[in-house]
Amino acid sequence: MRIVRNTFLLTLTLLFTLMLASAEERFGVKVYDGAKFDAETSAFVAQMGGQAACYRSADGLAKVLAFYTKQPGSSLIHTGAKGAYFKVNGVNVTVQSPWLNMKTGVHNTDTLISIVKN
Repeated sequence: MRIVRNTFLLTLTLLFTLMLASAEERFGVKVYDGAKFDAETSAFVAQMGGQAACYRSADGLAKVLAFYTKQPGSSLIHTGAKGAYFKVNGVNVTVQSPWLNMKTGVHNTDTLISIVKN
């Protein structure tokens, strides 16, 4: 009985932890599931003004754009072949692929998600 109880508690703890991990938010904007935080790009973007959190995803542009289009409070401001610009509850969200690292000049083929609060 004790083993069953401990296993149940462990399972609940694991599920709660997974729910928190998949529900990450920055400045009130949900972060695309599975995207990885890019500290260097975030710091560079923040130098341009505001608070910035940049994430990278291996998922394609269309999939990431569909995610942000469906977010509550999302307004599509501009879209193009290589990305889009949204306002989500007053916060700027830019999604780009491919994208140029302005600090290093390297062209990247993954998807960059920039969440910026001015």
